[in-house]
Amino acid sequence: MVETPNYPRRRRILNWLLGGGLIAWLGSVLFPVFRYLQPPETGEAVVNSVKAATVDEVPPDSGKIFRFGSDPGILIHTPDGEWRAFSAICTHLDCVVQYRKDLDHIWCACHNGHYDLRGRNIAGPPPRPLEEYEVNIQGKDIYVSKQA
Repeated sequence: MVETPNYPRRRRILNWLLGGGLIAWLGSVLFPVFRYLQPPETGEAVVNSVKAATVDEVPPDSGKIFRFGSDPGILIHTPDGEWRAFSAICTHLDCVVQYRKDLDHIWCACHNGHYDLRGRNIAGPPPRPLEEYEVNIQGKDIYVSKQA
């Protein structure tokens, strides 16, 4: 029997073709499966106003965290009886702030940032004031909306 020199080269080409075809077939089967398992990208609904609380939920000299879309907000009933609302996201590193009755101002626990009851940064590392929201009271419901 005479051995031909093209036999190993033809075998290699055939192996590449079969291997490439197998990989292409697996890709065509698995790609739709992975796309099906991936949740669709949806945009976030723009929220301009929310019901934050009722008057009975927030006594004077206290605060409450509420949801404003996908972000937290803070509603404060000052000792003087005024209502104020701000974004509850610290302007330093996006931690959630809280109202501290003993300090009589808004405080961020992450890096000891302090804001007065008007949302202005007064101590610590926060570089700018909190975003202020508008407060409207209708009956016993308190609505918070972004300022125009």
